[in-house]
Amino acid sequence: MKFRERYMSFETDFEEIFELTDEWNFSDETCTLREYLGLTAEEEDVWISESDEALEELLEKERTERKA
Repeated sequence: MKFRERYMSFETDFEEIFELTDEWNFSDETCTLREYLGLTAEEEDVWISESDEALEELLEKERTERKA
């Protein structure tokens, strides 16, 4: 299960994304970081063009809407 799936199902918090990014950086993975984390293209764009906080807000908004 990738980060996004675990986050959306409340199995992890946002801070894990930083550990996983480091893990990916030092791995031999051939996939992109977006694929490794399970993020959508829109989420990747927000993360790159805006900030970590903007990505967290976007994910949290979806997660909250799913829970309701």
